[in-house]
Amino acid sequence: MLILASQSPARKALLSGARVAYDARPAHIDERRIEAEAVARGADARDIALLLARAKALAVAALSPTAIVIGADQTLALGDELLHKPETMEEAARQLSYLKGKTHRLHAGVVLVQGDKVLWEHVETAELTMREFSDAERDEILALEGEDALSSVGGYRLEGASVRLFETITGDYFTILGLPLLPLLSALREFAPQYLKGAEL
Repeated sequence: MLILASQSPARKALLSGARVAYDARPAHIDERRIEAEAVARGADARDIALLLARAKALAVAALSPTAIVIGADQTLALGDELLHKPETMEEAARQLSYLKGKTHRLHAGVVLVQGDKVLWEHVETAELTMREFSDAERDEILALEGEDALSSVGGYRLEGASVRLFETITGDYFTILGLPLLPLLSALREFAPQYLKGAEL
């Protein structure tokens, strides 16, 4: 069995679109505690993305030790500052205004785990610069996105109307969506090819 340790709609859509046969299960971990402890040890946003991906995969693998588990997580760094998913539309508006005219980085970590063994892990980074948009433009985008904006660490979705807020983007599109898909597919060909051949979803 191949399990995605996530209920992220974007990650599930990417795997399903690639015709990977998998089951999705949420990982119950204390992300903020893990992050705080990592920051105290001097970890940066890139390290934390991989650490959280690994923690998610190991938590789910502990319940299904024979399965191969995909863990994935993403962090957003504005300089040395880590930002998190907004919990309300008001927070999303404040976060977008905070990012306006600035360049931030998205780090996406992905791991494969079986039992308590990490089979493979990878992290990629994308760099995004928002343009100088008005409050009215911001509010229009949030109205178009609706509650979906709260599913993203940045309070935006590049696969949605939010793309209109950006000036430049450097990096892999799949990484921006939170799952470095091409490296993952390469790893699956090595460690779990049976879930790629004629996969029935």
